[in-house]
Amino acid sequence: MSKQKPQAEWKLKLHEIIYEADTPMGKLFDILLFIIIIFSVILIMLESVKEIDAEYHGVLLTLEWIVTIFFTVEYIARIICIRKPTSYIFSFYGIIDFLSTIPLYLSYILAGSQVLLAVRAFRLLRVFRILKLVQFLGEASQLKKALKASRAKITVFLFAVLIVSVMLGTLMYIVEGDEAGFTSIPTSIYWTIVTLTTVGYGDIAPITPQGQLIATIIMLLGYGIIAVPTGIVTVEFGKQGKGKTDGNVQQYVHVNTQACPNCSKEGHRDDATHCYNCGSVLNE
Repeated sequence: MSKQKPQAEWKLKLHEIIYEADTPMGKLFDILLFIIIIFSVILIMLESVKEIDAEYHGVLLTLEWIVTIFFTVEYIARIICIRKPTSYIFSFYGIIDFLSTIPLYLSYILAGSQVLLAVRAFRLLRVFRILKLVQFLGEASQLKKALKASRAKITVFLFAVLIVSVMLGTLMYIVEGDEAGFTSIPTSIYWTIVTLTTVGYGDIAPITPQGQLIATIIMLLGYGIIAVPTGIVTVEFGKQGKGKTDGNVQQYVHVNTQACPNCSKEGHRDDATHCYNCGSVLNE
């Protein structure tokens, strides 16, 4: 088997700046990127206000092009400085970065494509890596595990709620009828779900005593239904917290921001010297 050719020095340096936040240059780049992402999201918000867009459309468009060009250069640089570009291109952040870059270009071909600019808000997820919020990383990991452990119970619970909604919605359709706005069973089920979740839009309301009694029961059930999934997740979250501190030993959270220069995988141990995914040597 032939050995991998070493990357050019400039590519390694570029990779270190773009993909890692442990070096001064890498941290500076990430903070700059974070500021530009926030700025681009603010631009999108301002453009959605018709009065502001009508008066400052030219300025906003110019600023949007500056941001887009920056994102384009950054996207190309991310592809250039890794050995397997597809590992980044088809990754979560790679897809988000691509969708954040193309809308302004597509706007000259496809009308309405600028709606994709809202995708840029997802890039704010990089804040966890940029600022190395260790405590939040640990808690986020616990919450993820708790939700994963709760998924079977929550699925059964939601299925039960759906059955109850169909039954009560059908009953309300029979009791109330067209005059109160319950024109069909699907409409009645919609009203039941809205009432059960305590949203209560008020667009449909029962007018008969029987219907009002059923509505009262549904409203009371709603409070219990809100508590059940919360309790399930809370119990699992508590188990995660207990497991974290068993033996009075705090579980260590690795915050290594190094990305593999070969496959761009992140999430390595702090003491890692090789990539856990492909075995390539990590930058020192």
